[in-house]
Parts: sequence; C-alpha cells; structure tokens
Amino acid sequence: MRLRRPFAAGAALGALAHHGFETRAGVGLVFEPQLGRRGAYALWGMLFPLMLLSAARGGKANERLSAINAGIGAAGVAVHFAAWPWSLHKGVPMLDEAEGLREDQLPAYNSVLWFWAICSVLSLTTEADSKSRRLGLAAAALNFPALLISARHHFRWAREQARLEPERWSPALRE
Repeated sequence: MRLRRPFAAGAALGALAHHGFETRAGVGLVFEPQLGRRGAYALWGMLFPLMLLSAARGGKANERLSAINAGIGAAGVAVHFAAWPWSLHKGVPMLDEAEGLREDQLPAYNSVLWFWAICSVLSLTTEADSKSRRLGLAAAALNFPALLISARHHFRWAREQARLEPERWSPALRE
C-alpha cells in the first residue's frame, strides 16, 4: 500500500511518540484521569492505527480525517508551550520544564514535540486541499482550549497519584 500522506503519518507517529514518552517517563497518558490507564491504552490503541490508515489511504474522507488529526496535533503541541515555561534556544522555542519530566529528559521531549508539530503543519499545508485545511484549522482552534484544560487537570491529578503511588510515577511530580 502506498502511503498517500507521509506528513499525516508523521503527525500520527509524533503523537504516538509523545504519548509513549510521557507514559514511560511516569507522568501518565493523555485522558488517563478520565478513562483510567487501561481505558486510555484502549483508546489510543484504536486511534493510532486509524490515524495511520487514514494517512495511507486515498479519498476525500481520509484526507479530511488526516487534516483534522494534523490540526489536533498542532493544537496539542501548542498546549505544551502555553502550559509550561519555555525559552528560545538559538531562535527555537524549547520547553524549560514540563509535566514532571526531569531536566535531562527535556531535550528528547522537545525533539518529539517539534517532530509532531512540523509534521502536523506540513500535513495541513502540503497534503490537504483548502476545504480539508479549513477543517484541520477549525479542529485546532476548537481543540486547543479543551486540550489545555485537560492538560492542567491531568497534571493536578498526576501529582495526586504520585503522592498515593510514588513507585508508579515520576519523582518530579512529587516535588
């Protein structure tokens, strides 16, 4: 099968890398406070293959789904820079702290975020027609505030979980 939208696939893989990085770092999985760990695994275990499938397949419906995914991805990355302190490093915005991650984890985490952001933006600008692009931009605008609220809730919840079960969570969440 020919990959129709490689940047859309990159955006899906960027989201997967982001979620995997945070889970492995002990700061939880997106929507875990609402769904529990198993429910969040089930959700993302279903969504990531669907994102990749829509990137691989032709047709307007898959183009629009890929654009929506890319728009949500761009909003997801933007949430990190709205929620956490950042500074310019050689002209590039980088998070200075985030989500209970250790300082030594931030360079790799910033790389994941930038990969996700670049693929999302390139998917919208090069792989989507004007109608799909508008849908993706609308998805970004609608999802940004909801994702920001969800992220803030997630980290209040994660800090509480780190107090209750310190062995399962990042030590930085307990500081």
